[in-house]
Amino acid sequence: MLLNPGKYFWKAIVAILIVLTMSLCFRPGEVKAQQQPTGTSEAEVTPKKIWSELLQRSPYPYTIPLLPPRSSPLDGTYIKVEVKDTPLVHCRRCPDYAPEAGTWKLNLYQGAFRIFHEATGWKSLGSFIVTRDMDTSMDDQPASATGQLLLANDPACQEVIGVYRWWLEKGRLTLREIDDACAIRLRAINLTKLPWSSCQPPNPEAAITDHWPKPSGCE
Repeated sequence: MLLNPGKYFWKAIVAILIVLTMSLCFRPGEVKAQQQPTGTSEAEVTPKKIWSELLQRSPYPYTIPLLPPRSSPLDGTYIKVEVKDTPLVHCRRCPDYAPEAGTWKLNLYQGAFRIFHEATGWKSLGSFIVTRDMDTSMDDQPASATGQLLLANDPACQEVIGVYRWWLEKGRLTLREIDDACAIRLRAINLTKLPWSSCQPPNPEAAITDHWPKPSGCE
């Protein structure tokens, strides 16, 4: 029995047209809806979850290589609360590091820094290098720890290296800008506007008993 080539040719063409028509009728919104995991919503993305996920991320070496992880005198989590008279205004693309009202968290740990604003969910991270001055004393009273802090590899300003002076005394970290043009200098304004309260216990006993004046917002 001889096959009819023309018959099968047109059947193939019709099948291809049907597939193309179905793909064109598929709306992007329907595909996105199918890909969204069931049982998830924006309400479930809490500040605590965002902060926890940020702590798991590592910086990318945009400008300078990442150094091997090592402890520094600033390692830990710090917190500050910005207070403003005007209410927070929602914006789809707010400026990076804008010192908006609310709770801010700063984590410095083994060469990586992470910063987070709870009210808006804004966050960033990068690498840091810290130096510490030689301890000095005056009138037999020990001076606060001081040194310089270098910030780099921040996705908000990939090619900018920020340099700061730091002081750590009685559980408060104070930063002063030496040079930082990141985010039209908003990073420097944000980091230096208020001192940062340490979330670390002041001594081993406080760490064991958890009885110490822990700043509001520390977990």
